[in-house]
Amino acid sequence: MLKSLWIKFLVLLLAVSIIALSAALFLRELMIKDFREYLEGEIEDRVYWVTADLEGTYEKYSVWNKDDISEDTVWALMLGFEIRILDINGTVIMDTKKALNALSPLVRKRVIAISELKASKEAGAFIPYPLFLKGKEIGSLEVRFLRPKKENIFIERSNRFLVSSLLGLGGIAVILSIIFSRRLTNPIKRLASAAKAISDGNLKSRVIVSGNDEISELSATFNKMSKTLDMQESLRKKLISNTAHELRTPLGAIRGELEGMIDGVIPMDKEHLQSLYEDTGRLKSILEGIEDLSQAQASALSLRKQSIELKAFLRNIADRFSKLFIDKGILIELQCGDELMIYADPDRLSQIVINLLSNALKATDKGGKVWTRAGKRDSEIFIEVGDTGHGIKEEDMPFIFERFYRTSDEGLGLGLTIVKELVDAHEGRIEVKSEYGKGSVFTVYL
Repeated sequence: MLKSLWIKFLVLLLAVSIIALSAALFLRELMIKDFREYLEGEIEDRVYWVTADLEGTYEKYSVWNKDDISEDTVWALMLGFEIRILDINGTVIMDTKKALNALSPLVRKRVIAISELKASKEAGAFIPYPLFLKGKEIGSLEVRFLRPKKENIFIERSNRFLVSSLLGLGGIAVILSIIFSRRLTNPIKRLASAAKAISDGNLKSRVIVSGNDEISELSATFNKMSKTLDMQESLRKKLISNTAHELRTPLGAIRGELEGMIDGVIPMDKEHLQSLYEDTGRLKSILEGIEDLSQAQASALSLRKQSIELKAFLRNIADRFSKLFIDKGILIELQCGDELMIYADPDRLSQIVINLLSNALKATDKGGKVWTRAGKRDSEIFIEVGDTGHGIKEEDMPFIFERFYRTSDEGLGLGLTIVKELVDAHEGRIEVKSEYGKGSVFTVYL
């Protein structure tokens, strides 16, 4: 049963609630203890008041004056304790009962009413306090503390309040624990259910995203992942279909021409052999594209980095492509600072730039312009390839680096994916800005 995440959360929240309530009980005991110690301290002070007054009375008369000590005894009663005054021989010369009997009935009734004498049965034993005058013992004072009614009332009320609070807050804690444990675990259950659906092949499974916490962020990330998986699966199927279509055409042509040659219908001359050669070239380019992607995605891709003089490196690539641009009537420009060095794999970096230039060439019509710029921004080297071509539609922008995603009928949609993989292998990044109908700019930062 404890395997359920909801039960675990519930137990955790209940445990926290119990600890909090236990802390409240412990705090209450400390408060009551401090309260009683405070009262005991006050009573001790009162005893010393009475002791000092009795010693002063004895000093005044040099004997125990019963009238004065009777008043002190009544005063002590009103301060919260019974007393007995004994002389040096231990004879009781005054106690609370004698002092009360010496009062008039009305005064005695009022004194008893405002004192704690009714609680004397619950009081403890008498505690002796010696009386001194100039260092000589003159007798003793025996005190019995009365249990104050107010103290009992305070404790009883605090107990009732605490019990009510424990029941009320405990019930609320249990209810909130159940509610919050379910609220915490329900999104996780939905994620688990959606993940199971994906593992069963339902790549369109999504979860509801609500709130703005870590779980909602996880849900949004999960939805993005499932969407990507769904798109990748769709693109994979599309690739199989496109690859089959791309392979079928040259294979069909090759097979037809070979059958014609076998049957003697088609002569085995240079022209027809050249046609077969071109068809095999198409097959080779398709397979090379898939192979390049596999190499670029290989986790163990080994980069052979070295220092490269960027201007000479880019000039060499531009010169190799210049004839293609000239034949199509497109202007190609190169802007790069002198002595700008970069540490990268020259073969992979060349593949990145060539792929971007090839895409720019395809996207730009006659009379357009393609440029390559390189420089330094902050601590990063950038290489920029831009064109004044067709641009990229806004709805295509999020997917241009996805495998097998094509914005036109040309190619397999692997070029930009390979570029992205190689840039990532260099621990760099690539950014793109494009306006449909006006051109695109791809910037690689290393």
